[in-house]
Order: sequence, then structure tokens, then C-alpha cells
Amino acid sequence: MIREVTGDILLSRAHLIAHGVAPHDDFKNGLALALRERFPGLYKDFRHWCKTSSPKPGQVWVWSGVAEGGKTVHIACLLTQEPPTHEGAHPGRAKTSYVNKALHALHKLVESERYESVALPRLATGVGALDWNEVRPLVDESLGDLPIPVFVYTTFQRGVAANEAVATARR
Repeated sequence: MIREVTGDILLSRAHLIAHGVAPHDDFKNGLALALRERFPGLYKDFRHWCKTSSPKPGQVWVWSGVAEGGKTVHIACLLTQEPPTHEGAHPGRAKTSYVNKALHALHKLVESERYESVALPRLATGVGALDWNEVRPLVDESLGDLPIPVFVYTTFQRGVAANEAVATARR
């Protein structure tokens, strides 16, 4: 069930946090940058995976690490954008076809790994430059039938934990 929330996704208690990036992304902007700063190992391991696997848009890669306080964190990188044209360049734009493919891959991942909840931002609408009105139906279609809470952080408020327990169900 999809629930819209307001707050800081970095404070989410969800079992899996998902975000959109490009293959070979440098994590220089937005949520990717915040994740890079909080979990340097995530960025290092992602870059290594990209160099050894040549990923394509539409794929999903998962990283697990330890957060402050010793809690294990799981982060899914959804490849929603075109890769940069060369080393150090900005990632390309997102495409709804990439978002759709990545969301379906996320659905399969959640089922196979038995994650208990997922949090994601307004996917591909920042650096990816897509319109949320185009992306939201893809989220509903791909993740709406999951039997777990899916928290969509529709409004960002730095340092504010969303009330995920009483979030409004949508669908």
C-alpha cells in the first residue's frame, strides 16, 4: 500500500530506501549527494559496480551498510537516467521507460528479499527532470499491490521525520 508522507527520507524507518540515479553517477546532487555524504561506502561500492558491470538504465542495485547507532541500512539505486556522456559529466535526463523498468525491478527485489517497507522520493523529478504527474502513476502501477507499506516522500522537510505510522494511504 502506498502512503504519501512529508519529511526527510534520510530519517525514514523503512527497511529499504530507494532513489533514482544514472549509471556511473557521481552522486553530486540532491538525495544522491546526501546519501554519499552519509554513507561514503555506498558511493564507493556503486562506482565499483558500475565500472565492473556496465549497468544500463532500468536496472536496480542494492547496497547494505551500517548507519549511526549500528542499524543496518539497505539502499536501492534505481537507474532512472541516461549515463553521463563522459567521466565527470552530468548524468542525462530520466525517461519514463527507465523509471518504469526500474520500478518493476524494485517490485521483484522487494518480493524476493522480503523487505518489510520501502521509502522513495518523488523519483526522477529532480535531476531527472520528469514531471511527477507522469511518474506517480508508474509508482502506483508497479508498487501499489505490494503487501507492505511504500512511503513516498512527496514533500521534503530537512531534519523532520515523517510520521510513517499514520501516513495517508493512497490507492
